[in-house]
Amino acid sequence: MRKIFILSFLFVTTILSAQKPIELPLWPNGAPNSNGQTDVKENWDGGFMTNIVNPSLTVYPAEKPNGMAIIMCPGGGYGGLALAHEGHDMAAWFNTQGITYAVLKYRMPNGNNEVPLSDAEQAIRMVRGHAAEWGLNPARVGIMGASAGGHLAASLATLYSSDKTRPDFQILFYPVISMVKGITHPGSRENLIGKNPTQTLEQKYSLEKQVTPRTPQAFIMLSSDDDLVPATNSIGYFLALKDKKVPVSLHMYPSGGHGWGFRDNFTYKRQWTGELEKWLRDGLVFPASESTAQ
Repeated sequence: MRKIFILSFLFVTTILSAQKPIELPLWPNGAPNSNGQTDVKENWDGGFMTNIVNPSLTVYPAEKPNGMAIIMCPGGGYGGLALAHEGHDMAAWFNTQGITYAVLKYRMPNGNNEVPLSDAEQAIRMVRGHAAEWGLNPARVGIMGASAGGHLAASLATLYSSDKTRPDFQILFYPVISMVKGITHPGSRENLIGKNPTQTLEQKYSLEKQVTPRTPQAFIMLSSDDDLVPATNSIGYFLALKDKKVPVSLHMYPSGGHGWGFRDNFTYKRQWTGELEKWLRDGLVFPASESTAQ
């Protein structure tokens, strides 16, 4: 009984520590590109949203900020967004660590593969632009993603257009990484680059092939029994990062399948949260000589 009381108290404390969220339109003056979805209604169904026409960034400022911020890209196969368990549900947990947390509601490709990445780049510009207001260090802003959102996060980490949009670290939940048939998640591949993409396009978004020594440090987690997104995606990315001498931590759990996010029914939730918290506290390296441009 005492244990139940303590757990309940910690849960309530975590919830209360979450700050009131701030939702900011991603492109208040209009996006620089289009996916053609301008006259459809956004659909919210049980934590999953489709037909995103109003991309936004929902920010949960930490009450006692430690200078770090994380932008989360929920998954959904580049066809929609799992905004609850792979998005907003994690806010309070990160806030208790002093981390300002933001959920990116990004647009789907719908025929234009450049749209999601442009939204991710805009999100990191916005967070760095508000650094002083939210008590952040603009050189300690990370990108995080789950499944296809993990592909978007890793896309930002490898395909960023300038230092202004390069994240300082990346966190990936069971990510789609490759666009190569037999390795990739077929739905994510088709939604992002089409049914019959050119080899150039397939190579560009096979992110294990885009790693450089400047790719930011990474934390990757997955379940070995994931039958939706093969473990080869995470393992291949891990090996590519190691080859370029980029610091990386890989955590593979024996069961759990795909899509667990912040759900309590994932057997290894205590393990991944503990390991990620320790990595964020002790594992990250921020060179004093390297600062990210604003």
